[in-house]
Amino acid sequence: MRSALGGPRVLLRRLREVMAEQVSAQDRLDKIVVLIAANMVAEVCSTYVLRVDNTLELYATEGLNKDAVHKTVLDAHEGLVGLVASEAQPLNLSDAQSHPAYSYRPETGEEIYHSFLGVPILRAGNTLGVLVVQNRARRTYVEEEVEALQTTAMVLAEMIASGELSSLAEPGAEPAARIAVHKSGTILSDGIALGHVVLHEPRVVITNYIAEDVAREVKRLDMAVTKLRADLDSMLERGDVAEGGDHRDVLEAYRMFANDQGWQHRLREAVATGLTAEAAVERVQSDTRARMLRSTDPYLRDRLHDLEDLGHRLMRELVGRDHAPSREQLPDNAILVARSMGPAALLDYDRNKLRGLVLEEGTANSHVSIVARALGIPAVGEVANAPGVADPGDAIIVDGTSGSIYVRPSQEIQAAYAERVRFRARRQEQYRELRNKPCVTRDGQPVELMLNAGLVIDLPHIEDAGAAGIGLFRTELQFMVSTSLPRTSEQLALYRTVLDAAGGKPVTFRTLDIGGDKALPYMDTIVEENPALGWRAIRLGLDRPGLLRGQIRALLRAAAGRSLRIMFPMVTVVREFDQAKTMVERELTYLRQHGHTLPERIDVGTMIEVPALLYQLDDLFERVDFVSVGSNDLFQFLYAVDRGNARVTDRFDTMSAPILRALRHIARKGKEAGKSVSLCGEMASQPLGAMALIALGYRSMSVNATAHGPVKALILDLDAAKAEAAMAQWLDTPYDRVPIRERLTAFAEAEGLPL
Repeated sequence: MRSALGGPRVLLRRLREVMAEQVSAQDRLDKIVVLIAANMVAEVCSTYVLRVDNTLELYATEGLNKDAVHKTVLDAHEGLVGLVASEAQPLNLSDAQSHPAYSYRPETGEEIYHSFLGVPILRAGNTLGVLVVQNRARRTYVEEEVEALQTTAMVLAEMIASGELSSLAEPGAEPAARIAVHKSGTILSDGIALGHVVLHEPRVVITNYIAEDVAREVKRLDMAVTKLRADLDSMLERGDVAEGGDHRDVLEAYRMFANDQGWQHRLREAVATGLTAEAAVERVQSDTRARMLRSTDPYLRDRLHDLEDLGHRLMRELVGRDHAPSREQLPDNAILVARSMGPAALLDYDRNKLRGLVLEEGTANSHVSIVARALGIPAVGEVANAPGVADPGDAIIVDGTSGSIYVRPSQEIQAAYAERVRFRARRQEQYRELRNKPCVTRDGQPVELMLNAGLVIDLPHIEDAGAAGIGLFRTELQFMVSTSLPRTSEQLALYRTVLDAAGGKPVTFRTLDIGGDKALPYMDTIVEENPALGWRAIRLGLDRPGLLRGQIRALLRAAAGRSLRIMFPMVTVVREFDQAKTMVERELTYLRQHGHTLPERIDVGTMIEVPALLYQLDDLFERVDFVSVGSNDLFQFLYAVDRGNARVTDRFDTMSAPILRALRHIARKGKEAGKSVSLCGEMASQPLGAMALIALGYRSMSVNATAHGPVKALILDLDAAKAEAAMAQWLDTPYDRVPIRERLTAFAEAEGLPL
């Protein structure tokens, strides 16, 4: 049965006129339900809005008792309306009263109506309400009518999401679209940030839902889909993905969905109802997301990301690719919200304006988390549907101390967190008062406490914290923030700046640790099955000697007349260290021959990150001047745990006996050889971890700038000899049923140590 008034396109045009009228929210909603009822030849049209208390309130009706408006309230799962809301799918019945979910509400007067069509009002996959039409006659609504109602629901979704209906609600019963949202995740980076949402991959803002020329919109859609498919085919044919791997698998999934005739058919159907091509993509994506979020099939839920990414790609084809805000457009107090992100993408944002980070994916040991901590940005990961619950500009709080986020928080929550920020600032001031105190344990053992750094903005922290120097300078960050390979002169300038800022304090420069998930945008990406175990760090440097030698030359020239410490990452066999050190000697010879001033002193060392080195320590310590333990990768490799995989990253404890025994073994071997042993991994940046390291014999460690104060406060109060004795007893017990982390915590509490 076709609509008497011209179908969905006429309905949409008239809706646009109503939306443009300068009337109250209630008048606008009342006009909309009258318009829908007339267009669809329905005797009833009603709009139910989901409230903050998870109930559905009747907001407007044509055909039911007007007195029931704002009085009829259903549970979110009650009746047919509740069924549509909870399932997020249309419900089309010829005899509503015979359905087992039917719920009778006498105040509405709807018992005389038999046919029922209800569609969810969806936005970004989230249910905001339900739109219903009814007739006395027993009939099944035709597909065109279902499409028309779904299309109209999109317009209502924007009206609800805009907050326009909030003025109609009683306090505590506001529409759920703009309610405060509290979600929990995992802590990626400590701290608290208050600001406003910036989506890393922002949803395209659709300014026109209603097509002026349907044939033209169909043509635009078909052209965009064709271009999308061609781009995917081109990417899959490129040499860097031809050999397989996860990247290729993702692109193959995209291509499969892009070539799915059902997907394109749904898009064309949506356009045929009178929507623009962009609105059609939004409509199909929202419907698909709503269904898949409610699926219990883990495979389907995993494929949701593939479909969403495909939808984003198609939308960019339609509106133009460059729709994301530039760094210059970033607002003050920006909180970045993303599904996932690599470290290079995070570094692309203006640090002066960026206050926090929220990820749907991401673990505490992933590289983006490490960079967030290095930048002092509070971050929370594993927040379900993070980009779907926040709109650009929304107020948001990121609590990196508990792993919580608050979107559109109440005034009370904002006030409470503002006070917490002030308290943390006062505590940081107390830590600053410790900066001039010698870093010595309570029983008189000195501890060298240095900083991890990687950017110029990190350098003032040396003075602010009173650090002993920089124990790890991540040289790769300069390469990751550059749009092209930094020239030797640019590297030289940075390294001189770092040494100048250190003011004679030691700086340990780690040579390039790139590869794996730290890909450079201007270098060919090598797709590997296991990138963490692949061609990265010193392996890449030795295979690309021009790159490594250029960096070594810049370091040697920057340190003219001063002391220099160079450290090589991910050395697996002693031979690799020998090869790298030979490069240093060759560059020294070159500089000497060309009349350059040489460093006054050069110390060359290595990271201990690969378990194989644990069985080569005697040979290694004969060659190196120092070593620094990278606890992040050492833990990952010892336990065969992908530190970026949320399913397994917390499966084993970083302070369990195996890792602690390995760390103690390194410290003892270093002491026997008379060589400096430090640790620069994330373990040292936690007061409990720092205490464990001192108990293992470490007297040098490098921490994040934000951790320097809390760790130093603990060191000053710690009896190191007592901690060492306790640790020796725990580790020398063949099998201890009590986890060592628990024993460490109990020890700290008994000693009154600040954790």
